[in-house]
Amino acid sequence: MALTIGVDVGGTKIAAGVVDEDGHIVENLLRPTPADSPDDVADTIAEAVRELAGRHDVEALGLGAAGFVDETRSIMRFAPNLAWREEPLQKKLAERTGLPVVVENDANAMAWGEYRFGAGRGESHVVCVTVGTGIGSGIVIQGALYRGRWGMGAEMGHMQVVPEGRLCGCGNLGCWEQYASGNALVHEARRLAAAEPERAGRMLELAGGSVSDLSGEHVTQAAREGDEAALSAFTSLADWLGQGLADVAAILDPGCFILGGGVSRAADLWVDQTRAAFLRALTAREHRPHPEIRVAELGAAAGLVGAADLARHP
Repeated sequence: MALTIGVDVGGTKIAAGVVDEDGHIVENLLRPTPADSPDDVADTIAEAVRELAGRHDVEALGLGAAGFVDETRSIMRFAPNLAWREEPLQKKLAERTGLPVVVENDANAMAWGEYRFGAGRGESHVVCVTVGTGIGSGIVIQGALYRGRWGMGAEMGHMQVVPEGRLCGCGNLGCWEQYASGNALVHEARRLAAAEPERAGRMLELAGGSVSDLSGEHVTQAAREGDEAALSAFTSLADWLGQGLADVAAILDPGCFILGGGVSRAADLWVDQTRAAFLRALTAREHRPHPEIRVAELGAAAGLVGAADLARHP
């Protein structure tokens, strides 16, 4: 069975793994990300790939990372969490590893992994949304990954949903991810805790009494224990997610949405509310099929698995 290597590059760690044609990880390893130097990052990736290739007969390398990848899937034009600016990643890694290389945006890789081997199996039109620190997204249409003319499509987290709203890391105001992400969840929880501390007793207790120290983990634990303010913060997240997904459905008409990312680990606290908010906002909801909203199945491995499989489809 043909093997490829997938690499998922994050701001703090690099995950690399050997993946078979059925999406199973045969072996994987982690390395810290030397985020300040493009050459050091390339060297670290190449060392991990060569180590794995020394133990397995692999055919190609697929890499996923947050950022804008060009239309040829070879150059990382911009990465927000790494020192990559017009970085010729494909060339550098091919020279260092001797393997054919495909470079892809991490959310696209995750979407492809879920489409091929996870929650999107059997559906030809899939929109995958990762709810983490921000919002990432990937689109599969009729079994093909949609990347846009210049390779920079599917940046749904940066749809403007509130004119003159909160400042986003992209430089614009009012982006969807400022209201429907892990950071947004914490922002709302802190706002509620400051305004109504009597409703946020458990959250504040977990944070040592400090509103500014409230984290996503505190909000999640408090919500599971019935804290009113924490539950309200998750309701806000769900409402914003549902509205945004309805807007996307009006444009793309997918068969299903797949929700992943770090916040999806607490999906039991918000996914049903998201489905309800989505149906309330869905255009012509009484006269059309309703796309399913599913929770991702592959977890943190989705990007690695998807990148490895995309290396088979250069």
